Amino acid sequence: MKIVLEHLTKVFENKKTKSQVVAVNNLDVEIPSGKLIGLLGPSGCGKSTTLFMLSGLEAPTSGRIIFGEDDVTKLVPEKRGIGLVFQNYALYPHMTVEKNIMFPLENMRVPKEEAKRRAFETAKLVQIENLLNRKPNELSGGQQQRVAIARALVKMPSVLLLDEPLSNLDARLRLQTREEIKRIQQETGITTIFVTHDQEEAMSICDTILVMKLGVVQQMGHPQEIYDDPDNLFVANFLGTPPINIFEGVITNKELLVGGEKIADVPFEDQEVYVGIRPEGFIYNQDGGVLTLKKDHVEVMGRDKSIVATHDNSQKPTVRCIIDSQVQLADVFNLKFDIRPEKLFIFNKETEMRLRNDE
Repeated sequence: MKIVLEHLTKVFENKKTKSQVVAVNNLDVEIPSGKLIGLLGPSGCGKSTTLFMLSGLEAPTSGRIIFGEDDVTKLVPEKRGIGLVFQNYALYPHMTVEKNIMFPLENMRVPKEEAKRRAFETAKLVQIENLLNRKPNELSGGQQQRVAIARALVKMPSVLLLDEPLSNLDARLRLQTREEIKRIQQETGITTIFVTHDQEEAMSICDTILVMKLGVVQQMGHPQEIYDDPDNLFVANFLGTPPINIFEGVITNKELLVGGEKIADVPFEDQEVYVGIRPEGFIYNQDGGVLTLKKDHVEVMGRDKSIVATHDNSQKPTVRCIIDSQVQLADVFNLKFDIRPEKLFIFNKETEMRLRNDE
């Protein structure tokens, strides 16, 4: 099921202050069929509002929602062919797992025996078929989450919508469950939209991510492509663990300078800029490196060394460099580094948009 959002906008009215809040602003995207799509961004960026409009729980102020060839903008949720999994799972505590999964089918007047068969098949898909007689309070958080997914899938929806489905789980369960969501999505082939504020979560399992800020799409594409090729400073900052290092710089006579050190030749006009360098973009070169950092301390993490340093032009309190653990550092305060060109990004200081060589 391909999904098309045409100029989708949602404005909330604040009656007390008589002001308006634009939660989603002119969202215009096409979501391919059979893929796992991540809506990603910080709190208040409009991702959950977008999901609620897709589900029919919120009506758009303007714009259209098209599933396949059908305009579903004004359809009620139960007529959209969707499965929806909330952050809190919303299971019925007095019902068994089997009854919870069967509940949507009873509302659809599916005969009891067929409903039981479909509930068992769906439970098997999410690997909880041995828990059908338990009540929700007898299950772990991860198991409850699988029940919620099974209940959404048992209707055989065309679209599966997941609203922060892993946020209530601990770190280990979150890792395990996100891999399960990817497996289930691949096995069913259902177009799935996954809302999260966790960029690592989105990057690890999504085919495509849509990065949002203040209701506006900043960039859409394959997670690795966006990481390697961000359009603006917000996207560069939002994706990556550890996060990108940002420096204040200046371009003078086609030279990019950070703190008076020339770190690259560039084809851009003279201007003040922000310079982004990924942690893995540093090459230690004490004898001739182009950028000097003041070492704070070094953390050895198996195959990598993480150098925590400072720089007077850094936007953040510390700069983090990731290098191979076999590299021996000189016992000095000032460390010198070359920069991998593909890990260096330059942004206009006023617009925060990326400066590109092909423009």
